[in-house]
Amino acid sequence: MCEHLHTNSCVDEIIKLVKDQQEQDAESVIYQTSLMSGLISGVYEGPTTMADLLKHGDFGIGTFNDLDGELVAMNSKIFQLRGDGSARAAHPEQKTPFAVMTFFRPTEEILFERQTDRASIHKKIDEIVGTDNLFCALRIDGKFGYVETRTVPRQERPYKPMLEAIAEQPTFHFEHRDGAIIGFRSPAYTQGINVAGYHEHFITDDRTGGGHVLDYQLEEGKVTFGVIAKLIIDLPQDSDFLSANLSPDNLSSIIRSAES
Repeated sequence: MCEHLHTNSCVDEIIKLVKDQQEQDAESVIYQTSLMSGLISGVYEGPTTMADLLKHGDFGIGTFNDLDGELVAMNSKIFQLRGDGSARAAHPEQKTPFAVMTFFRPTEEILFERQTDRASIHKKIDEIVGTDNLFCALRIDGKFGYVETRTVPRQERPYKPMLEAIAEQPTFHFEHRDGAIIGFRSPAYTQGINVAGYHEHFITDDRTGGGHVLDYQLEEGKVTFGVIAKLIIDLPQDSDFLSANLSPDNLSSIIRSAES
């Protein structure tokens, strides 16, 4: 600690220490812009920028306006996973119609030293968390035997409902690649607000490719995760959202078809 409290450097150090402690003590919160049922109904534009998202978290997933690719945020950097399977750094002024963010503070870690499939990893997380009634943020870093992804191509007005938009989506198969999977597990009762169950996005270690995860096999790697018990939602107030049918028939089955 500083010996001379009146120096500028010492004041800066104290401010940093206080800020670091506040961040450590802060409650884990999920911040969400709009609703999954909005996307399902074709609400593909929102006012929230990438710069806005980073005020609410350093970790997350979502999409971009016009449904232009998948979003993955990690270590306070946001990437756009594009319709051709490539990835690039997102621009601060780009906007999103739906995203889920948090400041990632994992409390659990599991090391996998042999091939493990997606279902087995999810089962292990479920066993440790012990309840389906809270949220969970998770990250998987390692070498993947394969990752199967998809990315919806950019849409134009008049927007199609999501099931029609994804009918044309390309799928990609990444084999023997190092990378990271970023995702959330949401409670069953949040279906339509979010995506119930596991929702994951993949990005390669060199940050050149990725997409929405359909399936994967981990050869070896590390899974870190933590439970989150607080959700904050910003709802749009534009005409597209206000006029959308956010409770369509068979909403749950529509989301399952869109996400799997």
